[in-house]
Amino acid sequence: MTFGAPSHRIESQVKAAAQIMELDADCMYLPNMAIISMRLGEKGVMRTFFIRARGRVALTSLQKVHQIYRNVLHDNLPAASGTHALKRLLLASPIYNLGTRCFLAFMSASIICGLSFGGSILDMWISGICACALQYLGLNAANKSAMYANVYEISVTIVVAFVARGLSSIPGDLFCYTAISSAGVVVILPGFTVLISALELMSRNIFCGSVRIVYAIIYTLFLGFGLTIGSDLYLLVDPKARKNYYHSTSDATNHAHSNLTYLHGTFMMLNGSSVLTPITGVLGIHEDGGKGSNIIVKGCVRDVNWEWWRQQLPWWTMFLLVPIYSTCSSLSNLQYWRSMKLLVMVFISCCSFAANRASGLMLPGRTDIVSAAGALVIGTLGNIYSRLGRGTAFTTMVTGVLFLVPSGIAQGGGVTQTFHTSEEQYSSGFSLALRMVTVAAGVTIGLFVSQCIVYLFGARKNAAHFAF
Repeated sequence: MTFGAPSHRIESQVKAAAQIMELDADCMYLPNMAIISMRLGEKGVMRTFFIRARGRVALTSLQKVHQIYRNVLHDNLPAASGTHALKRLLLASPIYNLGTRCFLAFMSASIICGLSFGGSILDMWISGICACALQYLGLNAANKSAMYANVYEISVTIVVAFVARGLSSIPGDLFCYTAISSAGVVVILPGFTVLISALELMSRNIFCGSVRIVYAIIYTLFLGFGLTIGSDLYLLVDPKARKNYYHSTSDATNHAHSNLTYLHGTFMMLNGSSVLTPITGVLGIHEDGGKGSNIIVKGCVRDVNWEWWRQQLPWWTMFLLVPIYSTCSSLSNLQYWRSMKLLVMVFISCCSFAANRASGLMLPGRTDIVSAAGALVIGTLGNIYSRLGRGTAFTTMVTGVLFLVPSGIAQGGGVTQTFHTSEEQYSSGFSLALRMVTVAAGVTIGLFVSQCIVYLFGARKNAAHFAF
């Protein structure tokens, strides 16, 4: 629980350990808490233990915990030695220090800014700095102050949106608000929570799975509102930027209406049954002159005459940036760098991105199907590796699923969007939550289908799907 174990497996693993050790014990798991009852002593006194743990995912430590568990259950290690090994592991410091983890957050946010959100080289630097500061506050200030930990997410999203709106207000369109604000908060997107909730729901753990998926949606809703508040806050303190922002949106609306040409008379329209039906009335035709139609890329203003460092990254950079992002994401989740499992994680993540990208090009706007395609690849490769290589499917899948969440949200329009009216602007938080629902649904369906495919062949594992 401390190192982010798949919670749908905790009950079955505790029962298996109790059976092998000939203990009369039972376990019930609730989010962040496990209740274990044991009958101890000659008189058979029943004792109940409440174990509370809230931790972050740590892939290497999680693999060590499982290895200790297996060694004790297979009589390769005495129970007392296993207990001491677990205590040392719990008291050990993270394998990477604070500075290294902040640098990994900088790299991850910078790369995802260019890959998924259409950012330029300038946008990548700013989003990386925002993610680095966000990671520092999360690992340092939020851990030291319980009061600040409750408002950590909303506070950092407000700051990121404030900075992004301020930089995007500089004349000349040097910075893109959508790319910076979306990539700046990618470190705290609840991708891991979505994965855990999907596994719990498929394992018929309805209570824990429902609680986690609702938490992920509400959490994402808070992120969307925080980004909206930060943007509005800068427009409030900078009257010139506010005037330019609303003036540009009104000009765009008036320009769209000015290109309408109205024709009066009777028209012949071809309907679905291939029958010509006369229509009498007024027909409005929108004439698109082509001016400015090719300079908006994923919400960012681009001009073909600008320098290369102000343009969107070319397509061939994906072959270099996707493996680098997957590596940084795995290391951010405390995976040891000198390990063969790291190569497996990166390979599965790259395959997932390729499937995600291909399905996104063929079915644009379908976030659920795009996420399902990537999750199908992750689940299939992860379980094949678990069966053939005697590895751990869950830890190898984490990096790929964490890649699916920002990619899927980017397919649906990004974390932030530009709205023309104040009423629509405040609906951006709800739009982000709805996109998270579609991503979660796609991930769940993809993992479920991959489970059906892989477990049609060979011996079946008892309730250990997508786990150890």
